[in-house]
Amino acid sequence: MGAAEHRANPVDRGELSKDQLVTPTQETSLSKEEAAAIETELVRDYRFGQQQLIEIWGQACAIAITKKAQGDLQGNVWPADEAGASNPLQPGQRRKAYPLSSLAKKQPTVLVICGPDQNGSIGLVCARHLRIFEYEPTIYHPKRSSHSLHQDFTVQCEKMDIPFLSYLPTEVQLINDAYNLVIDAMLGPESDWANIKEPYSGILVTLKQVKIPIASVDMPSGWDIEEPSQDGINPDVLISLTAPKKCAMNFTGKHFLAGRFLPYDIQKKYELNLPVYPGTDCLIEL
Repeated sequence: MGAAEHRANPVDRGELSKDQLVTPTQETSLSKEEAAAIETELVRDYRFGQQQLIEIWGQACAIAITKKAQGDLQGNVWPADEAGASNPLQPGQRRKAYPLSSLAKKQPTVLVICGPDQNGSIGLVCARHLRIFEYEPTIYHPKRSSHSLHQDFTVQCEKMDIPFLSYLPTEVQLINDAYNLVIDAMLGPESDWANIKEPYSGILVTLKQVKIPIASVDMPSGWDIEEPSQDGINPDVLISLTAPKKCAMNFTGKHFLAGRFLPYDIQKKYELNLPVYPGTDCLIEL
């Protein structure tokens, strides 16, 4: 595609229709080795800082959560139910995740569950940006990393008065009643899915019972990066980062690709058939 053709693309002008949505099978999905190799090249050859990458990914995740519905771009509030609460979704309507106006509860509460590795750091950044976007995030972070970057992101959240839970309630109804949704930033591509230990195995059991929506960062916790796992959770929304992972090809929920920054040479080298993002957006629905 030439430059003139690219500029003329109606998707690139922001005129994204349902027929123009990109299906995940049109993308080249990444294995664990490929995802790690791309990140290594970004840091080593392109001089991206690790903190910079985590910030890009975390902000993109927060934006994915906040996006309004297609067909509701004028900021209209979703129709209210009989109790006066905003209805999360009406039949036949499409939305991009969970904008403030769509939340069922009066308070825009969100529970962000962070793991000990990079996905957990991305979750911390996501929580911070959600706070800026006027959500009310609460973080559950049972095993904090000793890595200085992870500690920096934690301090940033604390300075913004984002509360941290000391434990996750095992009574699932308490979670359902307190929050509008859960953001799963627990176990990412860098995790050992074949050997999930406490407290994360117990958290997975709890999350599989919650009734409120779950949005997973990069891949659902408990899944193998190559394929889904019955031992993992089944989120309503998946926010893939950089490019979809192989397990995402079997994901049937709402799926977004976030983080519009990958250098063209890397896309070409790994034969990534990434979609054309609409306008200046940093995410796209797949």
